[in-house]
Amino acid sequence: MKSVQFYQVFFLTVWLAWLITWWVFAINVKTTIRRQPALSRLMNMVLLWCAFGLLFWGRFIPVRGLMERFVPLSQWQFWAALGALLTLLGLLFTVWARVYLGRNWSGMFATIKADHELVTGGPYALVRHPIYSGLMLAFVGTALAIGQWRGVLATVLALLAIVHRMMVEEGFMREQFGAAYDSYAKRVRAFVPGVL
Repeated sequence: MKSVQFYQVFFLTVWLAWLITWWVFAINVKTTIRRQPALSRLMNMVLLWCAFGLLFWGRFIPVRGLMERFVPLSQWQFWAALGALLTLLGLLFTVWARVYLGRNWSGMFATIKADHELVTGGPYALVRHPIYSGLMLAFVGTALAIGQWRGVLATVLALLAIVHRMMVEEGFMREQFGAAYDSYAKRVRAFVPGVL
C-alpha cells in the first residue's frame, strides 16, 4: 500500500472510529434540563459539518485555491506522519475526557444535566474544555497531513464552532456552579494548558 493510500485509510478510520465511539457514548447520560438555544446549536452543527466536509470531501469542491498546498509536496511524508500523530493524540484526549466526564456529558450541544456535577479532575485539571482542545488538535493534525488550504479553512471553521460553544458552556457553568466554577476557571485555562 502506498503511503498516500495508507494515510487516506488511516485518517478516515480514526475519525470514523471516533464518531462511532461518540454515538455509543451518547447512551446512558443524565437527563437534560437546559440546552443551548436552537439557533446556536444550528450554527455549531453547520460550522462543524462544513469543516468535516472540507477535510474529507474538499477535493471535490471546485473552489480555486482550496487545493493549493501550504505544505510543500516534497515534505509531505513528514507532515503527514506528524499530522497522523497529532490527530490520534487529539482524538484519544477527547475520549479520555469523555470517559472522565461520565454521565454529565452533553453530547452534541451545550447542556445542563439533572444533578450536574462540576468535574475538575483528570483531563479537566489540565484544561476546562479538554474535548474541544483534543478535537482542535485532531483538526490541526488532519489539516497538516492534507497540506492544502482546505484543511486550514476546515480548522478555522471548527475553531469558530468550538469557541462559540465554549462561550455558551462557560455561561452555563457559571450560572450552575457560581463561585466554585469561578475558582476553577482561575486555576485552569479554558483551551490550551497554561496559555489560553
